[in-house]
Amino acid sequence: MSQGNPTAEDTTSAQARQALFDQGYTIRSAVTGPQHVERSWTNASDFARPMQELATQAGWGLIWGRPGLDRRTRSLLNIAMLVALGKSTELAVHVKGAVRNGVTETEIQEAIMQASIYAGLPAGLEGTRVAERALDELKKEGGLKG
Repeated sequence: MSQGNPTAEDTTSAQARQALFDQGYTIRSAVTGPQHVERSWTNASDFARPMQELATQAGWGLIWGRPGLDRRTRSLLNIAMLVALGKSTELAVHVKGAVRNGVTETEIQEAIMQASIYAGLPAGLEGTRVAERALDELKKEGGLKG
């Protein structure tokens, strides 16, 4: 990018990034809930804010915004990958998001079991504990019947 006056290319690039951000923010809010997104932004330090922007633009805008998979499928894929990676905090967020996307408790359980065979039983056991807590929280919040 140029250092002085912004060029048309700089402006177009900024507009494209903003469009991805806006799309990502909308999708992220729909999947994880507006309160979660607001909390993520409110709690983000100056150091962490660029990572929130990247996650919103790239993860939620660019990838979740693609037409090739529906949100239910994306949710199940994320659950399996997060179990395999052992990312408990994000797994809890995505379990709740999966329910918002119409994924059932049984489907969540099956995705975790599928992942555990490839990622290892300890990963599956931890994923099960995290998912169960997240589902219990949703039930207490009234977001899941059961």
